[in-house]
Amino acid sequence: MGNGNGLSRGDRNRNARLARLRALVPVNNAIVGIDLADRKQMVVVTDHDSKVLARKIFRCRAWDLGVALDWAGQRATAAGFAGVTVACEPTGHRWRVLGQLAADRGMAFVCVQPSMTSWSRRAEDLTCDKTDEKDAVLIARLTAQLRCYIPEPVDETWGRLRHLGARREQLLVDMVSQIQQLRSLLECVWPAALDTARQPFRSRTWVAAMSVICDRDNGDLTRTRRLGSTRFEHAVRREITRRGGQKPSLRITRNLFTALGDPAGVIAHRRGALERVQLLLGDWAENQRRLTDTETRMINVLNDLRLTDLVTSITGLSGVGAAAILAETGDPTRFATARALVKHAGLAPREKLSGAFTGRTKLTGQGRPSLRLAAWRAVWGAQRANPVYAARYQHLTGRETNKLTPTQTQAAIAATILRHLHAVITTGQRWDPQTATHDTRPPIPVAA
Repeated sequence: MGNGNGLSRGDRNRNARLARLRALVPVNNAIVGIDLADRKQMVVVTDHDSKVLARKIFRCRAWDLGVALDWAGQRATAAGFAGVTVACEPTGHRWRVLGQLAADRGMAFVCVQPSMTSWSRRAEDLTCDKTDEKDAVLIARLTAQLRCYIPEPVDETWGRLRHLGARREQLLVDMVSQIQQLRSLLECVWPAALDTARQPFRSRTWVAAMSVICDRDNGDLTRTRRLGSTRFEHAVRREITRRGGQKPSLRITRNLFTALGDPAGVIAHRRGALERVQLLLGDWAENQRRLTDTETRMINVLNDLRLTDLVTSITGLSGVGAAAILAETGDPTRFATARALVKHAGLAPREKLSGAFTGRTKLTGQGRPSLRLAAWRAVWGAQRANPVYAARYQHLTGRETNKLTPTQTQAAIAATILRHLHAVITTGQRWDPQTATHDTRPPIPVAA
């Protein structure tokens, strides 16, 4: 495509996006702005100048809004419009129900970001009033200005992956919370136990030994001390085997047995605190089992989508890490460019240029925080195992000009992982390190 008219690539992408939106918001359609709530739904019908043609409050749940859409369609037809475009804010789950109701009636459906409504509310009349009536009109006005977006299409398989990703994230949050509680309790009543291993909560031996101690003693550590070191090691070995391991670390086991005689800590609270530790260890083990099951289900969804081989071709990116990212992005093919996906994660740079002034470039931080977190987690394994990412890290942190900090570089690598994921899925080609480094030269033949 030529560039004789002076249009940049960004101009062309924006024009294409506006054309897609205009197809959903044609000038011969009225706009139905809906401010969704639990039992009160504010519905307005406007033209493209945001003149209100009809307004009505429906006292119903979101899944009963079909009556409201039928009413809006009748009002639009009476005003001379060929159809309607339904618009709302994507808050909670109700917008998905509304989108399904609109699709059942052949009505176009778009969403308006709540942040856009908030900014427009302040610019409306400088009062910052927030009412359902005003918000519905603002939603319709922003839609007429094409300050809206096309929501993610409904797909059963991708929807399942999104829900599994949300469950995995909740399990991770719960497990981190349980680890923090375990650490706090032991620091209070038995701090010596935390010093018996370098990373106690990552040690299978330490967790198994703590389970043996808490299950036997009920807060009285002298019972395990009377058991003796040898019998204690045998009990820990049985617990390790029960958990699917092979053999314990004798160093950690002996350190824990020695720590049984340490008097440090609030002894009066030891019995109750260790009972809580016992319960938390059980909850933690159950969440680990649930996490493993959830991640297995996510891998199975990737297999159903036939994406496992593509995404794991990126060296250092595991199937679970890729599934966690894709659970937040949805189908990457809905993004016209890889940069659009990076913007969706809030990992795109925000430039500050005006005349001769050049400000400091930062990340936008907008978009989907959970996607940004999933990409950030994927960096740690990929950066060490992937030679392309490792070389990029060394280059960005070691160059003389515009040197980046390690954290900034990791954010750049997270954005690179998103771009590479978009590329391999949309093209259907496996990740290639030569292509990833923008080396278009043909491979050098190897002599026989």
